[in-house]
Amino acid sequence: MASPRIADATVERLFRQAHADRWELPPAVFAGALEASAARAFAGGAPSVRDFERYLASLHLEDLALACACAEGHDAAWEHFVREQRPVLYRAADAIDPSGGARELADSLYADLFGLAARDGRRQSLFRYFHGRSSLSTWLRAVLAQRHVDRLRTGRRLESLPDEESSGFAASPAAPPNPDRGRYLILIGQALERAVSQLDPRDRLRLACYYSQEMTLAQIGRLLREHEATASRHLARTRRFLREDIERQLRADTALSDAEIAECFQSVMDDTGSIDLNEMLATAAEGKRSGRGRSK
Repeated sequence: MASPRIADATVERLFRQAHADRWELPPAVFAGALEASAARAFAGGAPSVRDFERYLASLHLEDLALACACAEGHDAAWEHFVREQRPVLYRAADAIDPSGGARELADSLYADLFGLAARDGRRQSLFRYFHGRSSLSTWLRAVLAQRHVDRLRTGRRLESLPDEESSGFAASPAAPPNPDRGRYLILIGQALERAVSQLDPRDRLRLACYYSQEMTLAQIGRLLREHEATASRHLARTRRFLREDIERQLRADTALSDAEIAECFQSVMDDTGSIDLNEMLATAAEGKRSGRGRSK
């Protein structure tokens, strides 16, 4: 899907709300970031005007403008970012590794954020992956957590693949692509987002710790001051609620059959596509704080 075109009047209004002029950010750059964000959010779909406007209004506009300005190399924006976000990164690093080992990882992010590596004469800043759907602080914590997980995985011994001539190797023909897969991913992604929005804050925190930061049950228990077995029981209950609520929505709202619902879940197991649980958790948390979230 091509990036949706945003009306000039809308860009101007959102530009003012973001106070983007403080960073001397060109409106065209800000408009490009808005369109890229919307294109990712509505990938594979055609939103209504109302949904499109609602999405733009939900963005963290000031954070998006700051990220754009930093990606453009604006010195004042970069100094503001470092001053405000370095404590956030260090707190996240200390939570991941209390021994201080993750602080080096946090510091190493600055090179990628600033964009030292160039391509076609232009810096490739990590900020281009920030779309304003969550706060900049939330996004940075997620990036740091993923870098930590990547480093742990790199350090592990890779299991050798079976030799092609061994008895354990059997090439299987690729299954033909399901023509409904794109629609199934959209439906289950929307249902999951609605289900996540109904969760209690502690349930959302457990999910974020377990799936986004890959913390152990023992670590989650210490964080939430509950027994490891209690954390495991709550996670199992939350997963069961999410699946049951998604199934209920798919039956009630889209009239899918049991076989089609099974295909939906299989599609996600094969490839999650653009479904981002971390962003859903962050959006739900912001909605609860502002009174927009639904309660169970």
